[in-house]
Amino acid sequence: MAATEDGPMAGADLPSLEDMQHWTGVLGRAQQMMLEYATRQMQRAAEVDPKTLSETAMPSADQLPAMFAGLSSMTLNPERLIQAQSDFWEDSVKLWTRFLNPGDGEQEGEEAPKPKDRRFVAPQWQSNPVFDMIRQSYLMIADHMLRSVDTIDGVDPKQKEQARFATQQFVDAMSPSNFALTNPQVLEKAIETKGESFLNGLEHMLADLDKGQLTHTDSSAFALGENIATTPGKVIKETPLYQLIQYEPTTKKVCETPLVIFPPWINRFYILDLNEKKSFIRWAVAQGITVFVVSWKSADSSMADVVQDDYVVRGQVDAIDTVRKLLDVPSVNTIGYCVAGTTLAMTLAYLAAKGEADKVESATFFTAQVDFTEAGDLQLFIDETQAKLIEQLGEGEGYLDGRYMAATFNLLRGRDLIWNYVVSNYLLGEDYPAFDLLHWNGDTTNLPAKWHRNYLNDFYRDNKLATPGGLSVDDVPIDLTSVETSAYVQAGREDHIAPPESVWKITEHFKGPLRFVLAGSGHIAGVVNPPDAKKYQYWTNKKGADSLAGFIAGAKETPGSWWPDWLDWLEGHAGKKVDAKGPRKPGKGKLKALEDAPGSYVKTR
Repeated sequence: MAATEDGPMAGADLPSLEDMQHWTGVLGRAQQMMLEYATRQMQRAAEVDPKTLSETAMPSADQLPAMFAGLSSMTLNPERLIQAQSDFWEDSVKLWTRFLNPGDGEQEGEEAPKPKDRRFVAPQWQSNPVFDMIRQSYLMIADHMLRSVDTIDGVDPKQKEQARFATQQFVDAMSPSNFALTNPQVLEKAIETKGESFLNGLEHMLADLDKGQLTHTDSSAFALGENIATTPGKVIKETPLYQLIQYEPTTKKVCETPLVIFPPWINRFYILDLNEKKSFIRWAVAQGITVFVVSWKSADSSMADVVQDDYVVRGQVDAIDTVRKLLDVPSVNTIGYCVAGTTLAMTLAYLAAKGEADKVESATFFTAQVDFTEAGDLQLFIDETQAKLIEQLGEGEGYLDGRYMAATFNLLRGRDLIWNYVVSNYLLGEDYPAFDLLHWNGDTTNLPAKWHRNYLNDFYRDNKLATPGGLSVDDVPIDLTSVETSAYVQAGREDHIAPPESVWKITEHFKGPLRFVLAGSGHIAGVVNPPDAKKYQYWTNKKGADSLAGFIAGAKETPGSWWPDWLDWLEGHAGKKVDAKGPRKPGKGKLKALEDAPGSYVKTR
């Protein structure tokens, strides 16, 4: 049955009875899902003690980071503000002129340039005049909002960067691609699937609200020890802080000097053992290296008093001594990734101060920082207000829920790690991909609250490690300039967590021989880049340099993975070849096997 020609639906067919029944059913199922979710929340609230509930509530407005709270004290530069307003008016007129006169000024047959912004690459954003106008208006306003930060006066550089970061988060959140009614793909998908995409997205969103964390991937697709973290090995030691894993040799001969890897304790160690093709651990074993990995314990109430000293002495030094005694070798080679690299630098200085530097033959640093003067956007989160919030979050049990750190790191790349998945998971209702790296990214680790608070204050806020004697470990002053251990320092060119400018600064403190390598990509892909993948590139500079800019200016680019370069360097510190037998096999020495790798600590939630 057709609508009347002059009615509001002229030219359109009225929905059939079957269609109306279907959409009524869709709305009914949506209401049922939301009702069930609300019921679960009320049941949980009834089971929680009111005092505990108030302690774990979301922070109030006065507890928000200074990047938001401090904006009210900023003043605007009148001249730049007038110019900004003039520019905005001029661009607005141009935009409306293009909208009212489409194609004006373009050559016949000339195609409009395709947008570079991935949020708007779908052809609907350009082919439909209304959505094209929405897109262009948003981009223009977003650009002017970000440029308006330059009109702010009377603040220090950090406050200005906080304002810029806060503005960027706001404009990313307000993108029309993030809302169903202003995203043509979402509307088309809902109609095409007769509302099923809407129901799938709602189910995803309610599930994430239940667990308090944004889901990036299908977690059911991965199982530790089955299709991730599968390199054969045994747990040979367990302490209240870590498990020590020794991996099974795959070559008849191995290097005399073993390798001890310290992954960051803010993440699970298996980032270095994702699968057979990506695993750095499996690859290193295949090169004839006896590999040990520390698997840190996810913090619980028993770790309320754990501090940095514990990770240095009762963590890294203890693991180094354990491996030395097990294999009866004078020294070990080491790797420290991210924050564990920061601690490894402290370990080297601690051993040097005690006259025991020869326990470590060499140290490799993956995207690690020791001087935090150029530590990137994470510095914007460090202020007194944020410190108080972290203290409140860690009260009671003595540890910080890993979901807090995950949200912080996601916020650093909000467009890619938050809003991209809001669109795909919630608005489009797409199925989660089976992606091991994203699975690892969401596998959060709890942190000792006292240690985490001190770490942010001592390193990011006060930069004490960069000052000789600024920090002490078990009453031993730490001086990085006393470190003469051979070092291999890797940085990621696009790293947003440990910027290469910040990683470079390690070269300004250590006094021993050092090789600096700049790898393509970022904090994870720049490290986990196996040679067979033939991806990215890396840069080296034999002449040396006084700055990162100088290093890059005279650097040689090599296609592919930097792992072989590291292996060539490590061979100079690996010693002679010995038979892979006795204590070189997990559980065959003085330390017996406790369980199969990857162990139980990595599975603790």
